[in-house]
Amino acid sequence: MVDFSLKGKVALVTGGTYGIGFAIAKALAGAGAKIAFNARHREGVDKALADYGALGIKAHGYVCDVTDENQVQELVGKVNGELGHINILVNNAGIIKRIPMCEMGVDEFRQVVDIDLIGPFIMARAVIPGMISQGGGKIINVCSLMSELGRETLSAYAAAKGGLKMLTKNIASEYGGYNIQCNGIGPGYIATPQTAPLRETQADGSRHPFDSFILAKTPAGRWGTPDDLAGPAVFLASGVSDFVNGQILYVDGGILAYIGKQP
Repeated sequence: MVDFSLKGKVALVTGGTYGIGFAIAKALAGAGAKIAFNARHREGVDKALADYGALGIKAHGYVCDVTDENQVQELVGKVNGELGHINILVNNAGIIKRIPMCEMGVDEFRQVVDIDLIGPFIMARAVIPGMISQGGGKIINVCSLMSELGRETLSAYAAAKGGLKMLTKNIASEYGGYNIQCNGIGPGYIATPQTAPLRETQADGSRHPFDSFILAKTPAGRWGTPDDLAGPAVFLASGVSDFVNGQILYVDGGILAYIGKQP
């Protein structure tokens, strides 16, 4: 019998306050999981708690910077103590800076790598011992098309997400024998607050040039929505994917499969 139920499971979704992280947490809750999430600031936690509550979801929010090892250890301890041992970790917290490489400061580059790559390393390292002791667990890293492709102005983001893809594979290699599955979700272009500037209607009423570019490159003919990631997340978090490990599931409307229209 195929069973996608997450009843009795505890899921920690980093940055699960809006957009992709919120949609994934909502889906995991719908499958029965207890939800914990974090944000760097109390205001973000409180707003998300209200948003979850409006959907009837009793989520648990914590203030934590995923790049701070001490804060992460404290977060994991609180979740374990208040909800139970963490069965599912979703490394979703991330930032993007769209700056040409030669105009980007080292500190700006490092900030992206710290949050998008080192943060997932710190989080995974904090939860894996508990997963080993309880006989297994699931880690889902939110990767990107930029784990595979490059594009102008995204040197730091692409480097970090490419590294996250390989971290995913290495966690699977190192801890698969403990019944820990680590996989990634690679969203395509998703309509979120982060991508809103790329979809703004121009002053003359026309589409943003990048919006038109993405629609032409996507066989599905549209931007994705955060809810498009719900099914893949539940699949990778549930027992039906117990023999899936070290994979990146691209949810991109077909972009990576498509060479593009002939001019």
